[in-house]
Amino acid sequence: MQDKSFITCKLWCEKSGEQTIFKIDDIEAFENGEANIQLIEGHSYEYELPAGYTLGNHELIKRSNAHPNVGRIVPNIYVGTLSLNIYSKGKQCGTLALEVQSQKTSYRDDYRIMLEDITERATDLVLLHSSPVTQNLVSDFDSDPKTLYQRFAFIKSILESDEFGDALHKVFSSPVTKWVATEIEKDIRSFRRFDNKTIRQISSCSNRMSLPKEHHLVQKQILKSVPQKILGFHNKESIDTPENRFIKFALDSFLELVSKIKLLARNNSRLKTEATVLEGKLEQYLGHAIFKEIFNLDTIPFNSPILQRKEGYREVFRSWLMFDLAAKLIWRGGEDVYAAGKRDIATLYEYWLFFKLLDVIKDLFRIESKELEQLVKPTSDDLGLQLKQGNHIAINGVYKNEVRDLNIQFNFNRTFSGKNEYPNSGSWTKSMRPDYTLSIWPEGIDQGNAETEELIVHIHFDAKYKLERIADILGDDTDEYSDDLTQEVLTSEKIEESKGNFKRGDLLKMHAYKDAIRRTGGAYVLYPGKNEDAYQTKGFHEVLPGLGAFAIKPDKFDDGTLALKGFLTEVVKHFLNRASQREKTAFRAYEIHKNKPNNEVRERLPEAFGINRDLQPDDTYVLIGYYQDKQRGWINEHRLYNTRTRESKGTQVLDVNLASVKYLLLHGPNETITNQLYKVKMPGLNIFSKQNLIERGYPDPSQDFYLVYDFEEVKEQELKNIKWDITLLDGYKTNRNSALPFTASLSELMAVKVK
Repeated sequence: MQDKSFITCKLWCEKSGEQTIFKIDDIEAFENGEANIQLIEGHSYEYELPAGYTLGNHELIKRSNAHPNVGRIVPNIYVGTLSLNIYSKGKQCGTLALEVQSQKTSYRDDYRIMLEDITERATDLVLLHSSPVTQNLVSDFDSDPKTLYQRFAFIKSILESDEFGDALHKVFSSPVTKWVATEIEKDIRSFRRFDNKTIRQISSCSNRMSLPKEHHLVQKQILKSVPQKILGFHNKESIDTPENRFIKFALDSFLELVSKIKLLARNNSRLKTEATVLEGKLEQYLGHAIFKEIFNLDTIPFNSPILQRKEGYREVFRSWLMFDLAAKLIWRGGEDVYAAGKRDIATLYEYWLFFKLLDVIKDLFRIESKELEQLVKPTSDDLGLQLKQGNHIAINGVYKNEVRDLNIQFNFNRTFSGKNEYPNSGSWTKSMRPDYTLSIWPEGIDQGNAETEELIVHIHFDAKYKLERIADILGDDTDEYSDDLTQEVLTSEKIEESKGNFKRGDLLKMHAYKDAIRRTGGAYVLYPGKNEDAYQTKGFHEVLPGLGAFAIKPDKFDDGTLALKGFLTEVVKHFLNRASQREKTAFRAYEIHKNKPNNEVRERLPEAFGINRDLQPDDTYVLIGYYQDKQRGWINEHRLYNTRTRESKGTQVLDVNLASVKYLLLHGPNETITNQLYKVKMPGLNIFSKQNLIERGYPDPSQDFYLVYDFEEVKEQELKNIKWDITLLDGYKTNRNSALPFTASLSELMAVKVK
């Protein structure tokens, strides 16, 4: 509290059966940049201040109307530092700092890993715009309060990563060295090799001693004396190398910028605290004994093989490049994650999953897209990462295969509008926006036409960080809702959703995507659980359509994407099967819905089940056949009806309808209203020769071949004792052509029923 005075605040949670209020020690709070008093999200907390004191207005505070000093704190899904101002007589007199923890105990590690991964992916994208050789450490750091913490979060994720710490430890324990020649005075007797400089010293140096008379140099009158000591060179191992100077330079640069951020931060803010902690770590690194022997850097050795390849050095070099780029990078989406002291880890998980899914899709479909470069765009002074909730991002590519080439589009936050009518893309109810959508359709057709022709398939994914186990949304096999409990259960679910415990509603949302968004082949939950808990179910017999969930968790070694990649591999195999049931279903949907319905049948017909399962009025065809009086007896006796394969005016077309008729309607001379309906026996159409008919007693066959139908009495009561006026059918011809056979659908036939 302010002014070194304290205001007592009582805080408790009555309805929870577990401990939801904690206090951590000052060291742990300081190192993590958190408040000492810790709450758990999703619970409601009662508070009471002394009379005369109130908490300031805040969306998470519900004050009592009768007693302003008491009320409730309702964090719901808020996670992070909650700073609440305390007022007395209209003036602020203190601050109540609370830390709202995530329900997931691993959220601190998850937060760090995800932010590290996003920083690494983002800086990799920045490298598409900039060459490392041209990078210079940012000296004029942007102090915009809206982007200050976001930039610091990126920098902090680099410098506090395990990789960075391990890399420095490797440098300290095994630094690169070089041999340096040092000039020292040495006894002349220790020299083994003499050069011109040494010889000159022998002849000119003082402090000499006489040589024995028998020495060959004396006898030859070359020298009578030599100096006792002369200058020589000694090789000494030194750690003052360009690479070690770079390590020192990098740490100094990090410290300078972090210290500058600390000065820019507001007092008592999370940024101030976290910058102070990081500053201390960097000062500790620079206090290592190794740096006492290392001078300042003159030039950066970009081309040094040690910086590029040696373990420890290469990681620090990469961290420096990332640090420089991260300081220049603006990520507006970061405001959703950590603005105003919050740590919205669920939103961070959604952003993190975007890059994880992008990696899987790029690897599986072997695509490189120009849209990747558009993820980072230059702003007025810096570079902006475009990833933000509500901003639609589409990454396109083409999957090449010897069997089939496929268009691939990976979408982030694509909206499927509820305003678009069929056959356009969209939802047929309300607009929907899955977190991620993978769209697949054949190459050679644009996406709009692929939607119209039912050739595209959408697979949706939604991020659900709050889920621990897939059973949270599926329940047990016995977890059914009885009618008398349905309303109670649904009301309970609404309450849980408001607290961030989505549970069964998450699965229902996948059903909503599957059923409402046109051409959806599957919808899947992504959550940070255990791989063995993953769940997948098929709608019919193939991998699509389907629903399910995959466990993708923040982990450096086993993030769970292998199972997801296996699923998408099965999806690829499915699309390469040109005879899949999904392909057939899509074609039938296109055939049925491409035109608006033009027939209505409101007459009693046989029900379409059992042997009549395929009785669809529009697709069930009737042959309207003519007979002469002399043929009538033979037709009735043999239950056969024949028609010519060749008419006098040309060949009769044997179309699909003629070959697949299920009913036969006969009429004789001058008979245009008839009730002679029969059912064609399977297999239906036969071809008889002239001789075949003669052997069966057919009167005077004149053609070489005939189309012959084997028929029987109609058994369905709904089709008995009905008369039809065939002159009202489109296929009916007048005068002499009235004898020509033609087909009509059962829908068309029922429309000319004589009332």
